[in-house]
Amino acid sequence: MPPRPRRRRPSPQGERNEAAQLADRLQQAGFTKRDIARIIDRDPSLVSQFYTKNKGAAFVTALREVVTAVEAGGITDLPELAAIATRRIQRRTTASGARARVRGKALLITPTGSGTGRVGAQAISSGSARLRPLIAEAARLGLRLAFTVRLAKTSYLHPSGSRTDSPGIRRDVIQRADHTEERSYGSAQTGGFNATDFARRVDAAGGDVTAAVHQWLVETERIHPDAHILHLEIRTWRPR
Repeated sequence: MPPRPRRRRPSPQGERNEAAQLADRLQQAGFTKRDIARIIDRDPSLVSQFYTKNKGAAFVTALREVVTAVEAGGITDLPELAAIATRRIQRRTTASGARARVRGKALLITPTGSGTGRVGAQAISSGSARLRPLIAEAARLGLRLAFTVRLAKTSYLHPSGSRTDSPGIRRDVIQRADHTEERSYGSAQTGGFNATDFARRVDAAGGDVTAAVHQWLVETERIHPDAHILHLEIRTWRPR
């Protein structure tokens, strides 16, 4: 009998392609795979495929410059790094030399009213501007919304799981090893918030989504006034 074919084993770290090696250096500098995806304007799944499917050759030049900007220039702002990468990313071409078509970005909000937007520390400090269109569109469509925030545990006024803090959704408290905690406010089960009212709050804050959420948390006596939001997620849905 012929020998049975051997299964392919994943390549050890030393044999990773250059895109994966550059991604490793960015992660060592504190960036996540999702951050890297935003820098090169692609889906996070593609970054994972640098490791699993040997992809990423088209982004090596861009990633080299980004790594240099981070390691030598000390640049950490995602939009600035994305601008650096954009100059070095070339679109694929077809056999005839024409630009290859790429899939467009997902709809802001689906026809069923479902939408999600997340921002981390970099965007938080600048007001979470990319979440404003999501909230505005949710208000236009008459949707409901909920949000999740991450803060230091000591920033909350109520203990973890308190029904006073987040009635009916105590299961949505996530404690992390870095002494921060994620808590969710609003859900489809509890009715959530009126997106129109929330959009007004954002407008009153000059478009600063971070400030609007922070103000609500302070007004409703859930966090200390000097607390800092570290992560913010907005979710929308159509009321029944």
